[in-house]
Amino acid sequence: MQGNEGLLAALQSLRHHLDPDLFPLAIGDVAADRRALRELRGQLDDYLLPRLAAIDAPLLAVVGGSTGAGKSTLVNSLVGESVTEPGVLRPTTLAPTLVANPADSAWFISTSILPGLPRVTGDGRGEPGTLRIATADLLPAGLALLDAPDIDSVVTANRELAAQLLAAADLWLFVTTAARYADEVPWSFLRTARDRSTALAVILQRVPSEARAPVTADLTRLLRENGLSGTPLFVVPELELPSERARLPAQAVQPVATWLAQLSADARSRAAVVRRTLTGALDSLGTRVPALADRVDRQRMGIAELRAVAEKAYESGMSAFDEGMRDGMLLRGEVLARWQDFVGTGDLMRSLESRIGWLRDRLTAVFTGRPAPAKELRSALESGIESLIRASADGSAERAVESWLAMTAGRDLLEHSGVRISGRLGRASPDLQPRAGAAVRAWQGYVLDLVRSEGADRRTTARAASFGVNSLGLLLMLAVFTSTGGITGIEIGIAGGTTVLSQKLLEAIFGDQAVRTLTQNAREDLRRRVREIFDLEQARFTSLIDGLGPADDTAAHLREAAKAVQERGAL
Repeated sequence: MQGNEGLLAALQSLRHHLDPDLFPLAIGDVAADRRALRELRGQLDDYLLPRLAAIDAPLLAVVGGSTGAGKSTLVNSLVGESVTEPGVLRPTTLAPTLVANPADSAWFISTSILPGLPRVTGDGRGEPGTLRIATADLLPAGLALLDAPDIDSVVTANRELAAQLLAAADLWLFVTTAARYADEVPWSFLRTARDRSTALAVILQRVPSEARAPVTADLTRLLRENGLSGTPLFVVPELELPSERARLPAQAVQPVATWLAQLSADARSRAAVVRRTLTGALDSLGTRVPALADRVDRQRMGIAELRAVAEKAYESGMSAFDEGMRDGMLLRGEVLARWQDFVGTGDLMRSLESRIGWLRDRLTAVFTGRPAPAKELRSALESGIESLIRASADGSAERAVESWLAMTAGRDLLEHSGVRISGRLGRASPDLQPRAGAAVRAWQGYVLDLVRSEGADRRTTARAASFGVNSLGLLLMLAVFTSTGGITGIEIGIAGGTTVLSQKLLEAIFGDQAVRTLTQNAREDLRRRVREIFDLEQARFTSLIDGLGPADDTAAHLREAAKAVQERGAL
């Protein structure tokens, strides 16, 4: 084979990119995607890689077919020994049996082919999930027969194993009966053999003598209509056997035995079978791998959508926090009461149009003589901001959970992650409250530093010193919430007036431009701290996605690997 080493390297590269769990979530037809991935991995591991590494190894003919087709009886009859046990009670889950000439047994006992199936030798039946290896002197060297489970078994594991074994075969011996040859399940497998150019022979068993001609003609027609003209067809007559474990007479299976013997004895014929099946399997990668890459892209985009939904939920939470800073609601209730205590009288609100100097004198006395109300106002403001953070975070968590539950992939992720959907994940985390408290206190310290820095200017030092850093810091904190959107009438005169008075006094001390800068800096710093908290909250969702599914470049690597196989795949 020309280019064997390069082709083998290309296949190994392709196999490497199939290693990760490419389809972890229910996105699209994920069952079909996972099945396609499993089948592709299996054919690479079980057939393509070992066959390319040992092109002259014995042929493996897998005997497959429907329930009750007589596969095990056929194998026993061909080798002249009872080496495999018919399934008397169905559905049965037995270890598949591979029969080889003693000269070839070492090759099949090794895990060069079907490496995922542990070997069992001797007279034992073998446990499900193992491959039993038996030997028979009458079976020609260079050829092994593998009795596969039923392709239409009601046991899922049996059906999957049957498909895996057929994909590992150099040659299919497909067994059916006169009563069931037109069933759809067998034809779906036969069309797969056609599409992959797998070497194939069909064995029609249990044919009554009077039905031989019409049944054979009809089966030949079906083979032709399904693109399988020229497929070798062998007919085994219906015979009365003394038991389920009895073998067919030698003359009944002689045509099949003779054909297999000639095939195994002729090196050129064996090579032709290998070449046909191997070429077909390699060619099929040209469509199967790009199709799988498309599904990988779909999985990746679905996971990205989940991430985007979570991010959007917390962007909405950030918007809710911003609105809470603008709408004046924070300055009502406890904050408003503490503000009125702070300035000494509610009548002060009606004096906003009076001289700033008078207000400064009035408030200087208040600030210097009433330290306790200042502390209470600061505490109330801190509590109000924390409550706003908590409410916004709760809303984000609820939106994220609802959005994920509305998506199949999101439900799948939440169900398999083990999180309490109706509990903590749908609300802010238990750690939010201490983090919010620490962030607000740090922000208040930052505001005091801003005031201290601005008050150090020679033009404002004397005026700022009249009030003190703590009092001016409180006014600046209130000035952050200057917008009165959503509040009307008397409420503007109370809640809105609170910030207007704060801003007017700050402007008298520091100047208009300085106050705008101070307020902007204070607002942005608070938003930054809240954004950091929300990022941690959001991570409760995005951490469930991190590292999940294929890497961004997986699909591209798969397409490149498939192209490399096609370029080096000439046999």
